[in-house]
Amino acid sequence: MSDASPRRLVAIMCLSQVLVQIGAYAWPALLPTFMPLWGLSYSEAGWITGIFYGAYTIAVPFLVTLTDRVDPKKIYLFGVTTTALGHFAFVYLVDGFWGALGARMLAGIGWAGSYMTGLKLLADRVEGPLMARAVSGHAAGVGIAGAVSFLFADRIASMWGWQMAFAVSGICACAAFAMIVVLAPWQPRRTKQAQQAPLFNFGPVIRNRRAMAYAVAYCVHTWEMNALRGWAVAFLAFVAAYSAPADVWISPAAVTTVMALVGTAASVLGNEASIRWGRVRMIRTTMTLSIVLGLVIGFAGVLNYWLATALVMVYGILIWLDSSSLTAGTTTSAEPSRRGATLAIHSMLGYAGGFVGPLVLGWTLDAMGGMSQNAWGVGFAATAMVVLAGRIAFDRLSASAAKPSQ
Repeated sequence: MSDASPRRLVAIMCLSQVLVQIGAYAWPALLPTFMPLWGLSYSEAGWITGIFYGAYTIAVPFLVTLTDRVDPKKIYLFGVTTTALGHFAFVYLVDGFWGALGARMLAGIGWAGSYMTGLKLLADRVEGPLMARAVSGHAAGVGIAGAVSFLFADRIASMWGWQMAFAVSGICACAAFAMIVVLAPWQPRRTKQAQQAPLFNFGPVIRNRRAMAYAVAYCVHTWEMNALRGWAVAFLAFVAAYSAPADVWISPAAVTTVMALVGTAASVLGNEASIRWGRVRMIRTTMTLSIVLGLVIGFAGVLNYWLATALVMVYGILIWLDSSSLTAGTTTSAEPSRRGATLAIHSMLGYAGGFVGPLVLGWTLDAMGGMSQNAWGVGFAATAMVVLAGRIAFDRLSASAAKPSQ
């Protein structure tokens, strides 16, 4: 391939991921609408938010590991198709808790077949310095679309109803399918040796302590990210009602959109900084700062809407800052022949955290008697303690990987 071809592939994949991801957070964006509409408890809302990541966690080891044997483009197209079906299910089938749970589960399986498989498609054809930036650009495409999806869903729903928000999301996924079919290259058939290799042998991956350090840190990173992303609109809506400001000129959905957009930029800049400053040092520092803010945001943010807005923005920046660095660390630490399996473990651990994070925050709100200053404070503080545990694990695994083998 010419030098231009890998760059063109990176651009195609980034654009495709924008179209696939544009409806990913329609559910949390419209959560304040669905809870009274269907009489959902906080725990039920947490289950619907979290099941997206739970389904992803179960599906991703199989789908991403298959890319070591099957052309990643085939798996990617399956994922995009399933994502579209999840969106269209909301339009035609969902009318309560169980339907929403099933539709979000379907979307989670679709995301398992499109997120890391898209990265694997790039990793198989992009090398050298372009690879680290391809990881960052891929994450940026996903992050930008995920950020915009909050405002995207909110504005479409306000004009044409919530069903239309999911319908347009499904149409965008269909456009991504068509683009990849036409523009992304098919890979040559795998060699007989590659086809005969054990498919789900994760032992060597788990023994790769350097890669596992990044994967474990990614687990708590995604726990924290999705707890904030899944509940930010509800948190800010509560603060707006609790503190009763007279001039809320930017809505909770818009704040969450800006947070995720700025966070995506922070992810790209953080990856560049880690190249110069050191990836491990960068990750340690950002994790520590996010722990501190997690202990503060729930208790202090409730007092004032603009303070809560500022804290959400800063918290989002800190959470996103090491996102690309963690995935790049796993990708570059993986053995090339086991890169698909390594990314599968990385993604499985990450989205296991993403599944549990918003669910635990919902449980906390229920256990504390509903939304209140103490409930939000305890919920976010509990998330911070999980990140602290991940920070300790990251340090120990990194130190172990740095020791020479005996």
